[in-house]
Amino acid sequence: MTASRRAPSTSASYRTDPIPRKGQARNLLAGTVGHFVEWYDWYVYGLLASVFSAQIFPSGSQFASLIAAFLTYAIGFIVRPLSGIIISPLADRYGRRRVLSLAVSGMALGALIIGFTPPYATIGYLAPVLFVVARILQGVSAGIEGQSAIAFMVEHAPANRRAFFGSFTNMASGLATLAATGAAAAVTSLFAADALASYGWRIPFIIGGVIGVVGLILRARSDESPEFEASTLIEQKSAPAKLRQLLREHPKAILQTAALSAPAVAYYTWATFLPTYANLTSGRDLSSTLAGSAIGLALLVVVVPAGGYLSDRLGRQKIFPIIGAIGMIVLFYPLLLLLQAPGFGVYVIVAASGWVVLGIWQAVYPTIQAELFPASVRVSGIGFAHQIVIAIFGGTAPLIASAFVGAGRPMYVAIYMIVIVALCLIVYFTLPETGSRAPRETVSATDAIAVVMSEDLSTAAGSAPEQDKAPWS
Repeated sequence: MTASRRAPSTSASYRTDPIPRKGQARNLLAGTVGHFVEWYDWYVYGLLASVFSAQIFPSGSQFASLIAAFLTYAIGFIVRPLSGIIISPLADRYGRRRVLSLAVSGMALGALIIGFTPPYATIGYLAPVLFVVARILQGVSAGIEGQSAIAFMVEHAPANRRAFFGSFTNMASGLATLAATGAAAAVTSLFAADALASYGWRIPFIIGGVIGVVGLILRARSDESPEFEASTLIEQKSAPAKLRQLLREHPKAILQTAALSAPAVAYYTWATFLPTYANLTSGRDLSSTLAGSAIGLALLVVVVPAGGYLSDRLGRQKIFPIIGAIGMIVLFYPLLLLLQAPGFGVYVIVAASGWVVLGIWQAVYPTIQAELFPASVRVSGIGFAHQIVIAIFGGTAPLIASAFVGAGRPMYVAIYMIVIVALCLIVYFTLPETGSRAPRETVSATDAIAVVMSEDLSTAAGSAPEQDKAPWS
């Protein structure tokens, strides 16, 4: 090693900045656009379920068709933890970029299947079967997307901007929800009822599938994460071995990651069911509620990166998810109660207020999750906890909300969300301060050794390393 670099110690933790690369903007765009495509296709199903449910899942009542559509929606969530557990270790073994390209391909294909599936009246039971196949494809895709994108974005970030780069994952999902809401609002406003039920609802799915091709091209041309490349120099364990290592060495981090993800029950309720909830409980027109949700989502898109920016200045403080959780606990019940009052402005206030507190929760938790694990098991760690929790709470959120409304207990929707978020809040107080005013490590001591080794190999080849790496203490 060079004289200016101290030898690593296996008992210490280290900081390491991402290896400088050309095309950093391209990598950021690939992660953001690909993530946008993933969640646009995911959310548009929930928003338009009440429109196409009778066409694909005909039954004797509106609620029965809607429940069938949301049961199919939930299938994607059931598949998510399976793909998250099985495929996430492959991202730690073979790279984030390859897995992310696979993810966006599956999501786009699922959207196209949904968009082009004929109605039940034309092909019978094959229609709901194709929807199930599409949701399985999208579930597999979503099961490997979130954690891989978080790792990809954080690992490509400069050391002092990890929270800001990490926030782009949730900003992209917010933009996707906004775009999906806008697309749903547009088709429900522009098409007459018969045209909407016949073909109008298909347009947003087809558009999402086409845009998915763009995401695939961008990801195929992006660079692999420098931290991943460094960790694989000496971390050559198989995917099952990495999973065993994760469960053995990081149980507390897995629990904390799960708690950081569980308020997704509120996110999915707000994103996919709030317009339908208002339509069913207060008689509001669906197109107006979708438009109101789009206005509220615009605030989320601003709050999330702003929170990430502040975190890079103040440190990766757990106060961000704590404030967000407290806001949800305090506001959700009165907000849903307020929906009983008439007026478009009332709906906008309700939607926007919910999105602000959700944005505060979302701003920093991806980077906190990434910094809870070393690079060698990062995708596996986030994926294992995140996808199981999302399947249990996120995927069933609109289904459970529909059941509460159908049973004549609409306010139980708020109580259900509040209880889950309150349990998560307890765990938030155990979170470590993974960031500070100075850049913090995102790799283990083993990974840090690998980075040093990669620099030495680079030096031996005749190119000096950009900067020396020193132990963080």
